[in-house]
Amino acid sequence: MAENYSSPMFSGDSGVKDVHAGGQVTWDFQVAAGAAEAVFTVSVVASDPENGPEWSVILYDSQGAELWDYFRSKAEVKVAFPGSASKILRLEVICPRGARYDDRVDIEITVKSNAGTATQQFGACAKQSILILKTQIDQEKVVAQSLFAKASQGEKDVYAVLSPVGLRGYVFVEGMNTDRLQEKTREIKKARSFVDRKDISVAKGTHIPAETSIEEISSYLVPVSAVIGIEEGDLVELVNGPFKGERARVQRIDQAKEEITVELVDAMVPIPVTVKGDSVKLIEKEN
Repeated sequence: MAENYSSPMFSGDSGVKDVHAGGQVTWDFQVAAGAAEAVFTVSVVASDPENGPEWSVILYDSQGAELWDYFRSKAEVKVAFPGSASKILRLEVICPRGARYDDRVDIEITVKSNAGTATQQFGACAKQSILILKTQIDQEKVVAQSLFAKASQGEKDVYAVLSPVGLRGYVFVEGMNTDRLQEKTREIKKARSFVDRKDISVAKGTHIPAETSIEEISSYLVPVSAVIGIEEGDLVELVNGPFKGERARVQRIDQAKEEITVELVDAMVPIPVTVKGDSVKLIEKEN
């Protein structure tokens, strides 16, 4: 049954979204015109219209048919609303591959009919990507160092490379353009390929790099305390210092200083020794 509206209105997705260079973002929203026909006016404003690359902006209907294209269409387009029913539309924005950090495009869509006028704003902002590079096991640091050296040559497409301690077989790579990130990793020994969306159960045959975020990898950015996992009474081995190779029993742990006080097991006289948490290796947990 047709829905009648007293005046045009927007509902659904809107606002500003982040996108990497060469990537795309979409908004699914609904428009009611309050009449059988309306005129759509689309305004597109880029942050650097003179020197920046051009953004692709396309408006589709619910069937995927193109209603308006930034490169080919006039500013205004007539759209029919049979029975004055609302329409489900999709706005698609593709970020240019040459976009710089924080480049932006703002889109304003205005719907005007005999029942009145309504306007909605959308926007896309170019941000960096963080991709996951697969490597040969235990060669993560070698790959990271090679990539960092290669990234220093030519255009600065790679912003950062992270090889977290304890994460085997993977390196995080940050940059603006995912295509250029993939080019930088070519011919690097021990590097495999970027994790792509196919690897995480997306459509078969796709080879689009899967992105991660600062929030998802935040645990790797915070230093892990050297005394985590060690408790009073545990049996440890000293791995450096004058007592290297000696076994000891943990007596006290200073979490703030990351220090451990131990007593040597084989010493004739039990003398407390305070060492750094990374100077011991856990041998046996206290029963």
